[in-house]
Amino acid sequence: MELRERFLNDAAFDGLYSLRAQQLSSVHWTPIETAKKAAAHLTGGAGNQIMDIGSGVGKFCLVAAHFFPAHIFNGVEQRKSLVDEALIAQNATNLTNANFIHANFNELDMNAYDHFYFYNSFSENISHYKPIDNLIQSSAELYEEYLSQFYELLEERTAGTRLVTFHCPDNYVPATYKKVKYSQSEALSFWTKQ
Repeated sequence: MELRERFLNDAAFDGLYSLRAQQLSSVHWTPIETAKKAAAHLTGGAGNQIMDIGSGVGKFCLVAAHFFPAHIFNGVEQRKSLVDEALIAQNATNLTNANFIHANFNELDMNAYDHFYFYNSFSENISHYKPIDNLIQSSAELYEEYLSQFYELLEERTAGTRLVTFHCPDNYVPATYKKVKYSQSEALSFWTKQ
């Protein structure tokens, strides 16, 4: 399959991943069309460093990097196996404007990043529908802790910071952010810090 054909639909792109990752795609990875819309908002502000918190197998970052080559898409993921999948897919796509970090988001200096994408990666602590695996600790307490840290991270950002949330309640986002667009059919919200 030619490289450009990989980005035509989700089934073609997901073929870059293991069978297990493909089976998880409909629940855990961002669809191509959603990634393109999110990236369009995130690349509209000053600064070119975009962070995906809980990047999984890197699908959002790689799709966004393909369509927005002037920006750098970074993903942080706590599961090494998923980072490995992201790196294999990145190698197959020859994209140089994507980076993947094996860590928990609260271990990074987020001042290095300008804008943020968040596909409700903390929800696995309270919802056990089609889990990725059972290799990491999960609990309602961790959910609350991560949510509090995420909220604080967003609060500390400067005016103009852009955020896109996917399948997230609005109360995840501080009141200092204005929702500038919402796609109900995709549960996709576009925000800008005031």
